[in-house]
Amino acid sequence: MVFPALGTFKEEFGTSTAWTTWVLTGFLVSAAVATPLLGRLGDQFGKERLLLVSLGLFLAGCIGAALAWDIWSLIAFRVLSGAGGALFPLSFAIIRDEFPPEKMKVGIGLLSAVFGVGGGFGIVLSGVIVDHLSWRWLFILGSIPVAASIALVHRYVPESPVRSPSRIDVPGALLLSGALVALMVALTEGEDWGWTSPMLLGLVFASAACFLLWGFVEARSSSPMVDLRMLAHRPVLLTNIATMISGFALFSCFVLVPAFVETESGHGYGFGATATEAGLFLLPSSVAMLFAGPLAGTIGRRVGSKWPLAGGMLVVSLGALLFAVAHDEHWHVYVASALLGIGVGAAFAAMAALIAENVDAAEMGVASGMNTVVRVVGSVIGGQVGAALLTAKTIGSSSIPAESAFTTTFALSAVAALVAAGIAVSIGARPLRRGLEPVEAHSR
Repeated sequence: MVFPALGTFKEEFGTSTAWTTWVLTGFLVSAAVATPLLGRLGDQFGKERLLLVSLGLFLAGCIGAALAWDIWSLIAFRVLSGAGGALFPLSFAIIRDEFPPEKMKVGIGLLSAVFGVGGGFGIVLSGVIVDHLSWRWLFILGSIPVAASIALVHRYVPESPVRSPSRIDVPGALLLSGALVALMVALTEGEDWGWTSPMLLGLVFASAACFLLWGFVEARSSSPMVDLRMLAHRPVLLTNIATMISGFALFSCFVLVPAFVETESGHGYGFGATATEAGLFLLPSSVAMLFAGPLAGTIGRRVGSKWPLAGGMLVVSLGALLFAVAHDEHWHVYVASALLGIGVGAAFAAMAALIAENVDAAEMGVASGMNTVVRVVGSVIGGQVGAALLTAKTIGSSSIPAESAFTTTFALSAVAALVAAGIAVSIGARPLRRGLEPVEAHSR
């Protein structure tokens, strides 16, 4: 929703591209931490209840962001909204619990398409809102469908009968938060501090230490926020590796497209697009997602979900490569945007289906939460790497990114997506069964 408004935030609050990107990546860090926690609580207390909690936190963040007075308050309220990221794995887990096996993959594909199309059309509408109203109206109007969703979920979504006992992993949540925030600050301030400065190297070391300690804590915890034991199962491990790499590729692309097209053409690239026009450049992605998600579900049901994941990431690689080598004409961007949409729609549906195929129903909330975490970690790194390149490679002494900053990042995304496709092909199909017995909940 906020992609086309990033340039507006930068001008409004007088900050850098790297810090402006925190409006997106701060949301993702929050989602990375909140998603497995709420997924765990959903497995224990009911996925429908925690879906309502997730939507409520998202709504509170939207209202707060509409009232933000500086970039820091805007980032803070976006962090609060990030807890709403748990609605994705919780929704997938509800489908896993409620749908018969023969309809599950198509159901997940349809839901992935709805999420993708809703977000895509939100991007288009957000450009219109920024140009003709104010960026604050992004969050005011955005809160309306969230409030409606709360009412509809409460009224129509059945409570899942599947339960599994668990505890909340507070140390794991704190360590993961510290690791991601330290890494983000290092990538954000690298150009100003110097990439070899003691402060930056200290943050990189702190991030690495937190990640290692987090892994140690998770491996020893009886109720970890991310169950690393699942990674001993090869299909789950490879799915999550492919997911993390795809997160890097996808998010770095989507962060760059609005910035690229909004740059004045007098700088040797860009189209001087308004926020509305920037959103329209991403419209082909939204339309493509509408068809790619359900199609991926149908294909996955017939030949296995690894193939739509591999094919989707291959298409993403082609789209990113097109952005890197051909971006002088409007139609170049439209075609590349459509390719990204096809790839994203297929890949996201396939990721969720692969997880559902390889874990027990009682662990679906935690497993899909872990998958969301690794995707978000990849997205955070991709977004901040892209922003860091735009900040580091500028035209002369100005703050305007050089064309090479965009082409380099698009090329990195293309390579990352190709690697993810290769990993997807090697995923086998051996369902994980650890003997956990689901507990039937009492009906409401």
